[in-house]
Amino acid sequence: MTIKNISWMAVLIVVLLLAACSGSPEAATEPQEQEPPQEQTQEQSQEQVQEQQEPSQNQPVDDLEGQPPTVSEAATTVMRSLKNGDMSQIAAWAHAEKGVRFSPYAYVDTKTDLVFKQDELEGLMKDPTERVWRTFAGSGEVIEMPYAEYHKQFVYDADFLEDAEISVNKVLGESTTVNNLNEVYSADQYDFVDYYIKGTDPGADGMDWRSLRLVFEKIGPDHALVGIVHDQWTP
Repeated sequence: MTIKNISWMAVLIVVLLLAACSGSPEAATEPQEQEPPQEQTQEQSQEQVQEQQEPSQNQPVDDLEGQPPTVSEAATTVMRSLKNGDMSQIAAWAHAEKGVRFSPYAYVDTKTDLVFKQDELEGLMKDPTERVWRTFAGSGEVIEMPYAEYHKQFVYDADFLEDAEISVNKVLGESTTVNNLNEVYSADQYDFVDYYIKGTDPGADGMDWRSLRLVFEKIGPDHALVGIVHDQWTP
């Protein structure tokens, strides 16, 4: 073999090697994407953690319905029913065993004040029966009338729902009549809500004030209506 032939073979080998290198898998591999900067990666991870910690807007909240109302909430519902003359609602709030006692004045007379059970309360507004509710302060005359009339004079005789100042377990209006509410309805067993409207007639020197007290027995976290006590200035 001549030197010239050897040179041609060497060149051919170099060409074949170059062709093999250019067609290898390593040479054909596409360049990989660059990783995002470290700051961006940290920011994304923080957002993911925040999304996991914060509740979604569509996530349901705890349902508070069905929980016993507070005494203030119970009193508001009862007072609204009294304003509307809805005695069926009053019956629903009444104590199942003790019923509801009606007192025309601050002194609660446990012997003579009338008490109505749930089944009696429902139709009381339409009952024409004249009952003796006690005697008028000052004159001593017998308070004898159907409930509907008593309701106008000794229950909802002012707009207590809209105009009254409200307190819980505190008497706002004081008259000359002895107030024995806390003696009859002890604080450890009962709550009461006082709706008080101060006098507005300049000629009455403030003596035209009115008060209605709703008394509830505590039954665990719940309340049942046991007393409706009306109060006003008495001679």
